[in-house]
Amino acid sequence: MCDYSLFKNRREQVLDFLRRENPELKNSMMMLFADYENSRNVFRQESSFYYLTGITEPGAVLCSYLDGTEILYLPNYGGVREKWVSTAFKDNNEESLSKLFCVSQVKFLGQSCKSYIFPPVFAKEYYENLIFDLNAFFKNNFEYLLFSPFDNFYRNYFFQIQIFKNILDYLPYLQDVTRDLAPLIHYMRRFKDEYEIDSIYKAIQITSMAHQTVASVISPECFENEIQAIAESVFTQAGAMGPAFPTIVASGKNTTILHYMDRDKKLKSDELVVVDMGAQYQYYSSDLTRTYPVGGKFNKEQLEIYNIVLETQNYIESIVKPGMFLNNKNEQDLSLNHLAINFLKKMGYEKYFAHSIGHFLGLDVHDTVSNQYPLAVGDVFTIEPGLYIPERNLGIRIEDDYLMTQDGVICLSYQLPKNPSEIEKLMEM
Repeated sequence: MCDYSLFKNRREQVLDFLRRENPELKNSMMMLFADYENSRNVFRQESSFYYLTGITEPGAVLCSYLDGTEILYLPNYGGVREKWVSTAFKDNNEESLSKLFCVSQVKFLGQSCKSYIFPPVFAKEYYENLIFDLNAFFKNNFEYLLFSPFDNFYRNYFFQIQIFKNILDYLPYLQDVTRDLAPLIHYMRRFKDEYEIDSIYKAIQITSMAHQTVASVISPECFENEIQAIAESVFTQAGAMGPAFPTIVASGKNTTILHYMDRDKKLKSDELVVVDMGAQYQYYSSDLTRTYPVGGKFNKEQLEIYNIVLETQNYIESIVKPGMFLNNKNEQDLSLNHLAINFLKKMGYEKYFAHSIGHFLGLDVHDTVSNQYPLAVGDVFTIEPGLYIPERNLGIRIEDDYLMTQDGVICLSYQLPKNPSEIEKLMEM
């Protein structure tokens, strides 16, 4: 069972920060919105809500007050939901749920929606208890503030922002007392604790298993979607939640398309196939890419380009340290992306490097950390050089996941082979 005290401690860190930064406030609140679900996709909780609550129920709202009171509002399904899906509602009353989730009180959001799925379209009656409590708290207390993650440039908050805008139709004065909490939450999420690193490492191990499995079955006459299916079946068998992002399997000319998704081409013996995939374990992501020769052996041209990509990755891995940036045009001497471009420029291939050298990794495969922050101890990120040469129908990418330490990086995916001879040997198994 999940230890919800871990998430309560994270909320306390946020509330302590708000108290320190706003000592004049007698009281205020942090409000967090869960994501909604639909019947066509497996539900995955919004990452920041999960980071601060651990709650995987859709449609929930958590109000955490500076005085320490916390009220969790859950959708009212009228007893229907537990007949259809696995849910925390089953065999739990409001008192037991409050103890389970480490909150002061659990309430229904409003009237029953009489369905097992809470509708994403706003209806006042479904939220009337929340609206009533918000009005009672803020009415005539305009010195109070409401803090919530409302970053308009972070698409994962779209549903939450829309619900809040609907609430503003009934409580318009909240607009003036609302402050965006996203920068603080995103900053907290970048520094991974032991539990998070363990979860990421488990996701990486599962992804490495999937790579080794597909390497042994790649052959001429296979289709790209067969490779995808085999990889993702390993995720399921190994206990992952599923893919952290749509699996990329691109062969031949498709290797030059960075996020190729058709996966309908038959593999040919003289071509390469790029396999970019990542399992998601306990909500944490991995992201590993290998490039395989379909016929089992790299030809001379493929080997030359492959070795340049690998040398670039080894170079970046050897120099990265705290204080450097993944990508910063204003600090190019400390920017890994610019240093990678300069490294490739010496060999005349810089124009074929079509993306950044890496990205932060965590609850989201492209995690929330801004590139304006220098790399620091506890960061987890990818290093993924690639060269894409359309005129040769040739694309190669090598991607691994790393943890930043005081002395440099640890490659968390070290067990997955990437030297050309190791790749060829892996394909013989």
